[in-house]
Amino acid sequence: MSENRLTLNLVEGSVSFSFSPQAARELKAALDELMQSLKAVAAKTTPGGKPSPQRPMEYRSTGEVFLEIFCNPNIWSTPFAAKVLLTVRDASIRLTTEAELTRVVEDINQYLEQVG
Repeated sequence: MSENRLTLNLVEGSVSFSFSPQAARELKAALDELMQSLKAVAAKTTPGGKPSPQRPMEYRSTGEVFLEIFCNPNIWSTPFAAKVLLTVRDASIRLTTEAELTRVVEDINQYLEQVG
């Protein structure tokens, strides 16, 4: 079986790890839902009015490597400004950092194009 590797570009550097196409499709669905929540927050009904609070996105995948992505859409003014908290870990290492949401979306889309 060929190993599928997902590379996520971070604010500084990148991280690459084994990731299944099925998990990538699930992550893409969660990210699409997050983008809709962010758009709802950005499209305030009235100037100065408060948008209805959106549910935070919490995605977890436990494959060869544990991946967790968290984002609270209520604190970002637009999807383009949004960042996610990203945790990647296995038995010997743990990386927790921020990544730009739009870049993570691009990385997942690129990965899915490659694996089909």
